Formats: sequence, C-alpha cells, structure tokens
Amino acid sequence: MAGYELVCCIVNADHGSKVMKIAKAHGIRGGTICYGKGTIKNRILEFLEINDSRKELVYLIAEKEIALEAMSVISREMGFAKPHHGIAFSIPLTHFIGTKHYDYNDGGESEEMSDIEAIYTIVNKGIAQDVIEAANKVGARGGTIINARGSGIHEDSTLFAMAIEPEKEIILILSKKGQTQVIVDTIRKTFHIDDPNRGIIFVMSVSRAYGLH
Repeated sequence: MAGYELVCCIVNADHGSKVMKIAKAHGIRGGTICYGKGTIKNRILEFLEINDSRKELVYLIAEKEIALEAMSVISREMGFAKPHHGIAFSIPLTHFIGTKHYDYNDGGESEEMSDIEAIYTIVNKGIAQDVIEAANKVGARGGTIINARGSGIHEDSTLFAMAIEPEKEIILILSKKGQTQVIVDTIRKTFHIDDPNRGIIFVMSVSRAYGLH
C-alpha cells in the first residue's frame, strides 16, 4: 500500500476553511482545524505588545502522492511564497487508522527527507512564550503556540510518567537539522524538562515544507 503523509498548514485566523476547500478539491476528504497563536519578530510590534497573531493549524492525512500534490497547490493558492502568508509541511506516517483500517508500514525503507525538523514541546500553560524566546536566542525563528487540555478539569493521568493536567500549551518550532539539537538542549535545560511534570519534547522529520523564509 502507498505511504501516507500528515500535512500541517499554519495560516492566519479564518483561513483554515479555505485550506480545507482546496485540499478537498485535490483529493483529500477531510481534516482537522486547531487554533493557536504565532509570534511575529518585529521590534515596533513588540513595543506595542501586539506581536502575537491568531493562527489556525489545519491537519490533513492522505496517500503520499495526493498529500504532497495538494500541499503544493495549497502553498501556491494561499501565497506561502510571500512572508507571513502561511507555512505547510508534511511528515511521513507509518500507520493510519480512520474510517477504514490502513495498516501501512514502510519497513524502514530509506526516503529522501528535507533538512527541516518539527520540534514539539508540551509545557504547562503560561510559559510557552518563554520557551519560544529561549529558542529564538539560539537560532529559532519563532513558533506556533497551541492551547491544549488533559483528560479533564478534575482528573489526572500520566504520559511518559508526566502528569497531564487540563491546562497545557504545545509549542511547534520548525528548524533546520543543524539547529535542532541546540534548540532542544536549550529548552530542555532552561525549563528543566527532565524533572517530573515539567514537560515533554519530541522531534519529527519533515519530508517537505513550504513558506519558510
């Protein structure tokens, strides 16, 4: 069976529906829209404290050929070649389960990847902006903050021995492979990620990306 790709498009607020429409017109049946905020590196906007911008993250899954073609069209029609118009990247999947059960596993076959990696950091609510600022000091160029919740307001569970509470923030940073380790190490040490209940970091390889400037 053909491989599958997870496509993530990060666009300005209220543009997610347009991305979904383009994707459906090019063979992707549906997707999920999440809400977050991005950071704009501009001294004047930072001085005025209006450098945050609302974002929508559109997640799409399709067979690789369809996904990559749709992502290319989305990038072109949404103007991702221009700064601040949006970003799209894709990550290869080994399994995909949905309305039908697709048991796909590529058997570890090598595949040419881009030089971009996606760094995901999950932390308690309120420090995501500090995480991005720390990452920026060692070469990152901003990121996207996604609000998240745990299992429930009055419930606790664990993931990798870390307590999952209702109020969390997920930070998504795209970096070149040569910068990933120093960014991860900086976040890890600055925010004591190795201590219990402080956070989780994971990195995923990106097969293709658009809109990075």
